[in-house]
Amino acid sequence: MKNYYFQDSPDFSIQIKWIVLSRVVFAIILIVSCLIFSLRENLSFFSQPFLPLYNIVACILILSIVYLIWLNKFKNPLILAYFQTIADTFIVTAIVFVTGSYDSPFNFLYLVVIIYTSMLLLQKGSLIIAAISCIQYGILIELEYYKVITPFMGQFYLSSTINESHIIYRIIIVTIACFAVAILSGILALQLKGAKQDLKITQEHLKRVEKMAVMDEMISGIAHEIKNPLASLSGSIQLLREDAKPGSYEDKLMQIILRETNRLKNIVDDIRLFAKPRTDNAVEMKIADAIEETVELFLNDPERNKQINFTMNLDKEICIFIDPAHFTQILWNLLKNATQSIKNRGEIKIYLKPSRNNRVYLTVKDTGIGITQKDFTHIFDPFYTTKPDGTGLGLSIIHRLIDTYNGMIDFESTRGKGTIFTILLNSTPVKRQVTKS
Repeated sequence: MKNYYFQDSPDFSIQIKWIVLSRVVFAIILIVSCLIFSLRENLSFFSQPFLPLYNIVACILILSIVYLIWLNKFKNPLILAYFQTIADTFIVTAIVFVTGSYDSPFNFLYLVVIIYTSMLLLQKGSLIIAAISCIQYGILIELEYYKVITPFMGQFYLSSTINESHIIYRIIIVTIACFAVAILSGILALQLKGAKQDLKITQEHLKRVEKMAVMDEMISGIAHEIKNPLASLSGSIQLLREDAKPGSYEDKLMQIILRETNRLKNIVDDIRLFAKPRTDNAVEMKIADAIEETVELFLNDPERNKQINFTMNLDKEICIFIDPAHFTQILWNLLKNATQSIKNRGEIKIYLKPSRNNRVYLTVKDTGIGITQKDFTHIFDPFYTTKPDGTGLGLSIIHRLIDTYNGMIDFESTRGKGTIFTILLNSTPVKRQVTKS
């Protein structure tokens, strides 16, 4: 599953910092290696090819400082990730050039750059860096072979020691190696990212389930005790209203009482649903169809913000086992929260795709104001709300319904950029319709 805000997450910035630190460590190791080699061979510490390597190390250290300043000052680490990985390919090409080009022992550094690029930018980024690395290496070898550039080490051009077929063979081998590593590391990085997300969702979900379990019996008992007196109160007021003159002061007061009684009844129903949701009406259904129907109903809601654009990317073949009414309530509440977080123009995106182990990812992403850090640990708590007219049960009910079907829910939010709710549900095999002759 894509973490659609992965470049805005704290983990992404931490990864960049670790790679910057690794780059500094590599520069230090390169300096120490040059020192040891020069002492062993009784060479001057500033002789060739050491001096160019020192210049490269200086560039690495300066760039590392620039990267850290960039990361702390600017808001888009994704651009930084691409910039530094592309810059690293040029640094590797420079190292290969000063250490023998065709015979350089540092060709493997291209593969190192590709591997950690896949950790940052997944397969797309690693394939881009693989292509850039192959182009640079091929150009370097070809220019030296055709005597466009002078070999940095040695007295002979490549054309005087090897033929063109060797050059082509080497370039092909390096290209195959780079793209093979890019594809494999990209797949592994994507699997690792999915596993980390699943683990995070599971941990956070279990914490909330444990906290809610303490409240279950108490909330269920309160709802039961309130329901019967509330029904008696509503019935009595309706009988009294029959004797009141329509439009009179007493009639208006009774209307207020009935309206607020009905509001209390809805709250009690929500509490009962939160405490003990029933699964008697659960059926196997195609979730994409249910999403499209719910969104269509939501778009016809007169209170909907018409400036919000809805987009959907749904896998049509995914089936789940759930009560359709429960699923509609889950998605409706998420869409309602998303629209309320968007003040003027904005966008809501809905993604549905399969995951590993017969799981389903349903993601609702908005471009609203986001959730404040202090609300992060409370948004699923019963009766916790930041809205003046809210009951604080919407997200609590969503959490309980999803947990009832052995699913999980988690969210990510960046203040001022938006929020992503991710639901993980169990999928069921798609039943093929067989036409009888």
